[in-house]
Amino acid sequence: MKGRLVLTWLLIVGVAATSVKSDYYSDSVPHEPKREKETHLHFFIHDIITGKNPTALKVAQANLTGIDTNPTGPTPFGSTFVVDDPLTTGPDPTSEVIGNAQGAYVSSSQGKHVVLVLYLDFGFTTGKFNGSSISVFSRNPITEPERELAVVGGRGKFRMARGFAKLKTYSVNPTLGNAVVEYHVTVLHY
Repeated sequence: MKGRLVLTWLLIVGVAATSVKSDYYSDSVPHEPKREKETHLHFFIHDIITGKNPTALKVAQANLTGIDTNPTGPTPFGSTFVVDDPLTTGPDPTSEVIGNAQGAYVSSSQGKHVVLVLYLDFGFTTGKFNGSSISVFSRNPITEPERELAVVGGRGKFRMARGFAKLKTYSVNPTLGNAVVEYHVTVLHY
């Protein structure tokens, strides 16, 4: 038993002390950074929370009273929604669909102005960005006429993406909570 322990210890020390030749770090091949690209995107999302085919569903709501100024409104404080909104080329619901915005948002303001914290992945299903996506994670004060979200990542042609999205509400039904939002996105990627 003692012999096996000594042999095992020698094997571990021997492996740890053995130098490893690696071509990962090479003095002969200089690093060539990829050139960063800037892409501008323009699209509309259709966020429908009512009707027979909603694209956003409330999956949780805080069980509190007296906190929200409008607890019966479409997005009371603490409400959490999951989203699968179509991305279109125009504001009309029959415009060409170019992808989907999938993710979640939470109504996070106790004040009279509704603020959502949202995570959305904008996945493109047509054109030169088919199969690629950009991700946003940001605060969205939806009652402001124009606002900005942070682009925090991407995949496919938008790998290592960063940037921002300028958005404004194109149309909204405040009673139902259904909205069409216009996005102008600037994406830096490789």
